[in-house]
Amino acid sequence: MAARGILIRAAAAALVLAALWCFTPPDLGFRLCGFRWLTGRPCPLCGLTQALFALAKGHWREAIRFNGLSPLAFAMLFALPWNCRVRGGLWTAGLVAFAVYGVCRVVLPAI
Repeated sequence: MAARGILIRAAAAALVLAALWCFTPPDLGFRLCGFRWLTGRPCPLCGLTQALFALAKGHWREAIRFNGLSPLAFAMLFALPWNCRVRGGLWTAGLVAFAVYGVCRVVLPAI
């Protein structure tokens, strides 16, 4: 029974990765981020969608240009289906990192 659950989780992760690899995010011509729209500053998640698509295609430099924490977000996303102790620590550290990154993006406009 446990092997079946692992297989289902692995298949779900593979499908997400395949979807990210096959498609490109649409260019809507406007920004969806309400925080950026109101303040003019990027939020911690700005650029993350495009960065995840770039990471799935293996374009690491482009992904980091979109969002500096995109590799961490990629690891957090693919840790979701797994029931392990590492997932909790990864998500805790990731949320702290995104909070600090968000403060830096608001305070320092170059990030």
